[in-house]
Amino acid sequence: MGAGYRQFCPVAKAMELLDERWTLLLIREMIAGSEHFNELRRGLPRMSPSLLSRRLQQLERAGLVARRGDRWVLEPAGYELRPVIEAVGSWGMRWIGELGDADLDPKLLLWDMHRSLSAAAPAARTVLQLHFPDGPPRARSWWLVIEAPEADVCDSDPGHPVALTLHARLAPLVRYWRGDLEWDDVLRSGDVRVHGPAELRRALPGWFVRSPFAGVRPAAAQPVGR
Repeated sequence: MGAGYRQFCPVAKAMELLDERWTLLLIREMIAGSEHFNELRRGLPRMSPSLLSRRLQQLERAGLVARRGDRWVLEPAGYELRPVIEAVGSWGMRWIGELGDADLDPKLLLWDMHRSLSAAAPAARTVLQLHFPDGPPRARSWWLVIEAPEADVCDSDPGHPVALTLHARLAPLVRYWRGDLEWDDVLRSGDVRVHGPAELRRALPGWFVRSPFAGVRPAAAQPVGR
């Protein structure tokens, strides 16, 4: 950390630790359930391994996280940041504008989906293949191998029969996942097409719990006077 703000205000003291680049996103990942170093890397792919190690060590010294063998876990001081993360996310949904192309990453979308299975997700192995024709050339095809309560993300064919195939433009699917659009909206638009047995197509949206911010309405959509 740097020299600090040199203010007695508790906000300033907290931000001496928390406004380091990637720190709050690292806490976000741990709150979402990531504990192993490689899991944290997959949730923060643009964060270098060396920087991730340094941030974890800083948070450990500050008493926010602890190492338990090959796992990193939140201590009470770290877990107490959960409402802060939730408040920042809700504020971002209300007040931050449209997503740019640089914000769209199929790998991050699939990583979030794989850890967000609902109680309705199939317990027997079920493979969902996703194809993003407008995605990066080497990241257009993905597979989710679902065996609830777990799922694996694959960027190459895992060799199992595919139950459903989803063709989607990346931006509308991300907007659905965030809560900007509803499932019927993206289906009617043609931006998302699902192929497979009718009963599985109908069940698919219920297999996942969307972003915890999906119910937050953008400020621009708020009725006048509210």
